[in-house]
Amino acid sequence: MQVMKNAFRIGIIILTIAILTSCSANGKLLKGHDFDAQFKAAMKCYNEKNYSGAIQLYENLIMHYHGRENAEDISWYYGMSLMQIKDYYSAGYQFKNFNKRFPYSERAEESLFLAAKCKYLQSPEYYLDQKLTKEAIQEFESYVDRYPTSIHIPEINTCLDELQEKLMHKEYDIAYGYYLTSNYHAAYVSMQSFLNNYPNSSYREDAMFYMLSSGYEYGINSTDEKMRERLQLVINDFDRFATLFSNSKYISEAQRIYTKTREALAALETRTAANPVSSQK
Repeated sequence: MQVMKNAFRIGIIILTIAILTSCSANGKLLKGHDFDAQFKAAMKCYNEKNYSGAIQLYENLIMHYHGRENAEDISWYYGMSLMQIKDYYSAGYQFKNFNKRFPYSERAEESLFLAAKCKYLQSPEYYLDQKLTKEAIQEFESYVDRYPTSIHIPEINTCLDELQEKLMHKEYDIAYGYYLTSNYHAAYVSMQSFLNNYPNSSYREDAMFYMLSSGYEYGINSTDEKMRERLQLVINDFDRFATLFSNSKYISEAQRIYTKTREALAALETRTAANPVSSQK
């Protein structure tokens, strides 16, 4: 065990010395004007997976080689190096720039795919702002429109499913948040919108129940003039829910809401008959 520990320490020391030596050598190259030597050193760093060292050199080379031989390789491997260190924002920008500068390159298609993938890799957890998620979806869809037979289509479809799941989860949580805070009108409208946007969602049963419950709470607290119309929607929503989810965990509560809704409508009819002039909000 001690021998293994010593071997590991020696390996770390050798690696550290190699990195420091490489950095020192690169530093000298960066101060000079031997750009061919810088290019060779950059490719050596990349092949040895010293991506930080490669990035320093590629950044120094980009302007010098603009429009010259090796410019395409420098731009490409610069983007690949950025991706390897997980700087997805910069890598995505670089791949888009590569596509603009080298539209006829054999790597042009791949650059657009990698730009979209970098956006996908920046997509945050579902409960955070989903701007980047929407942008990733747009970039993948744009790529598919342009390259419908690409070898990347299966991977893209998997990524799109994941991104759509985030948007779905986010929208459901917003709607449910309205329900939890007793903002029943907003909850009803949001749940309805959610169901329209994601009719096959795994949250469909929950969304339909909370829409039903929100609709009842919103309707029962309305003026008599508005109550009839709103409670009739509750009856309709219950019928759809009971048809689709007759064995739902919510069915007992849904039936209770239905019964209360019928009773409220009957009481409303009695009040209307006794006082034809209804109150207004």
